[in-house]
Amino acid sequence: MPIYHRLGQLPPKRHTIFEKPDGSIYHEQLFGTIGFDGMSSLLYHHHRPTMVESVGESVDVSPKLAVAKNMKSRKLIGFDVPPQDDFLDSRVTLLLNSDIHIGLAAPRKSMTEYFYKNADADEMLFIHQGTGTLRTLVGNIRFEYGDYLIIPRGMIYQIEFDTEENRILYAESFDPIYTPKRYRNWFGQLLEHSPFCERDYKLPQDLETHTEKGQFLVKIKKQQTLTDYVYQAHPFDVVGWDGYNFPYGFSIHNFEPITGRVHQPPPVHQTFESKAYVICSFCPRLYDYHPKAIPAPYNHSNIDSDEMLYYVDGDFMSRNDIGPGVITLHPGGIPHGPHPGAYERSIGQTKTEELAVMIDTFKPLQLTEAAMKLDDGKYFRSWLEH
Repeated sequence: MPIYHRLGQLPPKRHTIFEKPDGSIYHEQLFGTIGFDGMSSLLYHHHRPTMVESVGESVDVSPKLAVAKNMKSRKLIGFDVPPQDDFLDSRVTLLLNSDIHIGLAAPRKSMTEYFYKNADADEMLFIHQGTGTLRTLVGNIRFEYGDYLIIPRGMIYQIEFDTEENRILYAESFDPIYTPKRYRNWFGQLLEHSPFCERDYKLPQDLETHTEKGQFLVKIKKQQTLTDYVYQAHPFDVVGWDGYNFPYGFSIHNFEPITGRVHQPPPVHQTFESKAYVICSFCPRLYDYHPKAIPAPYNHSNIDSDEMLYYVDGDFMSRNDIGPGVITLHPGGIPHGPHPGAYERSIGQTKTEELAVMIDTFKPLQLTEAAMKLDDGKYFRSWLEH
């Protein structure tokens, strides 16, 4: 997260004595990435963040693979993922490779009995339905429909939902999630041509500081196992912090589409990136304004990447029979494009109200057993003319 932020109380100089009112000292923690070379924040705890009372057995939560080498275009009916009370139980991994796991979740209940930490991956949660609060040890973020939540690896958090009807698209990224490099100058500031700016970020606020001791369960995910850690102090005991490594939110509704006289390629929709994939936001926008423009996308091969699209709302211009919550997967090397009739009916249209999230991966995506239960089995034939 290339922007500086701070909350709470801090000493004037890092790595120096920071006294509590009773004369004892706060415990400093560097929360950093890529050794000591990546983005980091300095956190100041009431208690040592190392006070582990017990470690439970590790439970294997690896997704069960069904198709390792996929060569079919797929259509997954995402709203068929059944709701579950527990947040972690509700997460269903559908597509994966060695860089990213992509899935859907429909949690009904808030996380109240435990805290969670993903020690392997940055997380992207896209809120399709529901509102609530992401609570973390560095502050809270309110979220609503259309919000991306970017949670760096190692961040301890809970989620409070306002209702029981929640739908989330999530990605676990084994490479850090960044804003696109081409949107930033050499200082990290977003440039004038970027489709969003720093004002659009939802930064952590309302820092909670708990001083109580007891038994606090933190479920930690690492190497596809989930382990129960019991700590002797509340995880949210930070009195202050500053730095660049923290969770944040960004609303898809604040993405400002880039348009042109003729059809613009998908990179204009890019919102996030890593070394291994890009995430794009397809938002309501004006269509191309050349007098002979064809607003629908041209056929393309995607030779070097797999394309996953998650349809959020609206009428997606290039597809037939697509609704909210549907995922389509177009494997690399196989040309795809607008469905029969979509090319022609786009001519003369002036705008689209579509809303979708796309993840293009540079390695092929595999399908899990859970994904195959959602597959309509016939999408690859949907370009035939009848």
